[in-house]
Amino acid sequence: MPNHSYFRATLLAALACFSATGLSACGPMGPGKLRNDQLEYSRALGDTQKHEMLLNIVRLRYADPPTFLDTTQVIAGYSVSKSVSGGFYAYPATAVGNYLFGTGTMSLGENPTFTYQPVTGQQYAENVVRPISPTVIMPLSLGGLPIDTLLRLTAQSIDGLSNVRGLGAGPFGGGSVRFYLLLHDLRQLQIAGAMTIRITNEGTPAPDAKKNGGKSDNNNAGNGGGAERSYLVLTSTSDSNLLAIQAEVRRLLHLDPGAEEAEIVYGPYPKHPGKQIAILTRSMLAMLTQLAYEVEVPEDDIKTGRTPPTIGQVGIENRPEVVIHSGKEEPDARYAAVSYNNTWFWISDRDFQSKLAFTMVQVLAALAATNHTGGAVVTIPAG
Repeated sequence: MPNHSYFRATLLAALACFSATGLSACGPMGPGKLRNDQLEYSRALGDTQKHEMLLNIVRLRYADPPTFLDTTQVIAGYSVSKSVSGGFYAYPATAVGNYLFGTGTMSLGENPTFTYQPVTGQQYAENVVRPISPTVIMPLSLGGLPIDTLLRLTAQSIDGLSNVRGLGAGPFGGGSVRFYLLLHDLRQLQIAGAMTIRITNEGTPAPDAKKNGGKSDNNNAGNGGGAERSYLVLTSTSDSNLLAIQAEVRRLLHLDPGAEEAEIVYGPYPKHPGKQIAILTRSMLAMLTQLAYEVEVPEDDIKTGRTPPTIGQVGIENRPEVVIHSGKEEPDARYAAVSYNNTWFWISDRDFQSKLAFTMVQVLAALAATNHTGGAVVTIPAG
């Protein structure tokens, strides 16, 4: 006859072990989910913003109005239920498998909630239509971003040198060759470390946003209410080639021959010639429109009048800021791709220059977004 006391003790120990194992397997989920979800949602949101920006550029090329939709909230909610049960049979059960039994269940549910806010009204005017202040744009070059690409994207003109190109203005869309010569020289100085941007807060009242064309929120320094100012600095060098380039930059910008720095201001022309550099900056809408003029489109769309011919480059430039291809088949190696009217438009993943310029556009869009309205109120259950 079996030793029932021994079997009873053994089965109770096994059942306790089984229950403990089941419960420990259903321990806290938060830390692991946080590590995974934050990266995945961030990646998905970034990809969505790229596709939205690319689609708006293509839409503008075909005279469709751009639309922007802000993702105001991302809430990932989880629910977990678990149960563990077990028992044992005693004598007269004879099969060993009948001595112990147990069941366990666990279910996991995910209920993500996203809220979206269309950009309209005053927010649209602030974020899309109003020009971005030069004091916001120029410091980006301090992080290593190419100053020539930055100014090609954001400047309508610099000291009267025009970067305006438009459909119907000829095969090259207008614009000044000297504008691109200036950008080429500035880029050479940036690479050699013979030029930089200086940012100061001189404690003067911030100019009205309508007068300086920028956003007063961006021009106000947080410590003291003064106006943040930016200066182009031509650093000292003994290299004769760099000295010659610096002299040419002074000539193109109408600076004093011995000027080592000049204040960067908003406008078509400086109020103090020789000591200031006037940059007429673009809005996000103008920036995207200029990129749209250079999108590669199917020849049939041009022949049928759906869109005008693509604008070429001026002077020493031989490629658009962002090269956007088109075709009927979905591309493989793509950095971003969207489908529009049965045609695919994409930026190649093998085109680093276009990817960098497109990233700069997204950074500028984030800087321009100074006016945010509150999203919908979402109630999250606590239990």
